[in-house]
Amino acid sequence: MGFTRAELEAFRDGTLPDLVGPDLRLLFAGINPGLMTVAVQTHFGRPGNRFYPALYRAGIVDRVIDVTGGTSPEDDAYLTGRGIGITNLVARGTARADELTVDELRAGSVALAERVARLAPRVVAVLGISAYRTAFGRPKAVAGRQPDELGGAELWVLPNPSGLNAHETADSLATAYRAAAVAAGLELAPRP
Repeated sequence: MGFTRAELEAFRDGTLPDLVGPDLRLLFAGINPGLMTVAVQTHFGRPGNRFYPALYRAGIVDRVIDVTGGTSPEDDAYLTGRGIGITNLVARGTARADELTVDELRAGSVALAERVARLAPRVVAVLGISAYRTAFGRPKAVAGRQPDELGGAELWVLPNPSGLNAHETADSLATAYRAAAVAAGLELAPRP
């Protein structure tokens, strides 16, 4: 499903619902949805984003989920049935995360903490160290498990899967994501 740049612009400031189920164990929190993500109503919905390939390489899912044109209801049910959820720090769709203001990120951290307290996952993983540092006022934070909890959940900060994060590979993302999944108590497949 292709969109022109002008068609994608129509999705600016749009949102998409959280993907969560009843037995939430691991909640991934992206920075904010991109325009393609809003257009196809699928978290990390830009073809080429490394989120779903990293989940597969980590053994968190047993197959690569195809986001071309959005995920299917079966894919969504598969993820939530495994205890995996996806949300964002900031709900507003933009072309790039660096379009967000500091105030938006800080408000997003408060909203995320409230959401986590309500949803009660075992682990929440914020995907993006720079956004985390700004949103949570932790300028010296490093990736990995954080010393503080968030809304009663173990808090991790992991690499963002965007292609703009060029120093990460699908394999390095998989290693980081697998560590959070183990902490969340997910049953994992062997790494392919």
